Amino acid sequence: MTTLQWFLILTMLFLVLAMVFSFIRLLTGKTLWDRILMLNLISAKVVLFIAVYAIYTDSLVLLDIAISYGIIGFLTMTLLAKFIMTGGREK
Repeated sequence: MTTLQWFLILTMLFLVLAMVFSFIRLLTGKTLWDRILMLNLISAKVVLFIAVYAIYTDSLVLLDIAISYGIIGFLTMTLLAKFIMTGGREK
């Protein structure tokens, strides 16, 4: 294995570890906004993981999937925040 492959594997390991810590924070968040922030952070880390894995496997299709997932994650967080700020189902 080359140095780049070791670096990519180590990066993916750290990303998975960061996702686990973010998930723990998601479960123990004090406010709703803390939990939404952690969902957004996990979504961003998944995009990074897919991009690093795409480089590791030399697959351009995975980069397209990462971009699509990033756009969907951004739109989801935006719509969820708007839903909560307008009162949600209570209106």
